[in-house]
Amino acid sequence: MSEAVFSSRVLDWYARNGRKDLPWQQDPSPYRVWVSEIMLQQTQVSTVIPYFQRFMASFPDVLSLADARVDDVLHHWSGLGYYARARNLHKTAQLIRDEFGGIFPEDYDDVVALPGIGRSTAGAILSLSRNQRHAILDGNVKRVLARFHAVDGWPGKSSVAESLWSHAERHTPTANVADYSQAMMDLGATVCTRTRPACGDCPLVSDCRAHSVGRTADFPGRKEKKAKRLRKTNMALIHDNGAVYLERRPASGIWGGLWSFPELAVDDDPASWCETQVGVRALEIDRWDTVRHSFTHFDLDIAPIAVRVIAASRKVGDGDDHVWYDIDSPQQLGIAAPVSGLIRKLKELETYGPNS
Repeated sequence: MSEAVFSSRVLDWYARNGRKDLPWQQDPSPYRVWVSEIMLQQTQVSTVIPYFQRFMASFPDVLSLADARVDDVLHHWSGLGYYARARNLHKTAQLIRDEFGGIFPEDYDDVVALPGIGRSTAGAILSLSRNQRHAILDGNVKRVLARFHAVDGWPGKSSVAESLWSHAERHTPTANVADYSQAMMDLGATVCTRTRPACGDCPLVSDCRAHSVGRTADFPGRKEKKAKRLRKTNMALIHDNGAVYLERRPASGIWGGLWSFPELAVDDDPASWCETQVGVRALEIDRWDTVRHSFTHFDLDIAPIAVRVIAASRKVGDGDDHVWYDIDSPQQLGIAAPVSGLIRKLKELETYGPNS
């Protein structure tokens, strides 16, 4: 199949079946496409849509994002996971404000050099927003090309990735690049799916090498699975009168820059720890069932220790790295999903109240 036939089949399919009403496709500026592409990394479209709409309502352009507090940005990201993406968005917006006059760059080399933007994301931003000819290779496109060309091996290997990039570059047309890029992503997301691909609906099926030999499930190759590590931690849910004590996590590591409960060592006595570290006296201690949260490479078992403290004993106020979080009228802070879940449980169980 020639390159022209490949792209024309994909574009014809897109004209009939492609997604054209996604919110970032309306007024597809480089800024809007950039935010959507970062959100869509590791996250499904249906999950991203409401986050994108809320994010745009609060940060409609580069300057509003650059001038925002990082806590406000992380608050809007809470629940999407992979929080380094949000920190890089904020950092990049500030860089664009300071070095590009607040205008999102439209030169490929400038875009790919920005924090958190790789080769495929840069290509997607400029092809989708400015119709520039750049190949893309996100997870969906990798799957389509790996099957069509029967490219063996895990795409995370450099040799396999370069083979797929070579195919991606060759197939990208010189015209209608925005539609073609979206079409390839849609084809992988809706037809050439990871499991049970709808090969009968694919415009490329007649020349797909994986389909012709009945090995669709073998492509792309998978990374060798390793057993997930298990980590454990004790978290202190220190609360009184509808307020819970949170600390900002370090910028690097899990939930970097987010607000969370303090972690206690296995041999720490919760009452003594609260008095020496937070300056509050414990009134009641309740150990809850362990909560497991899964990350890509490990599972985290959280042992929550709810510590109701005497309100009048509180001596530590809010600071840059700690805060008393109002459960009923919460501040806009970035909080990881399992921490939010434990805060909701505190509220639901009514373990705090005016007479605490």
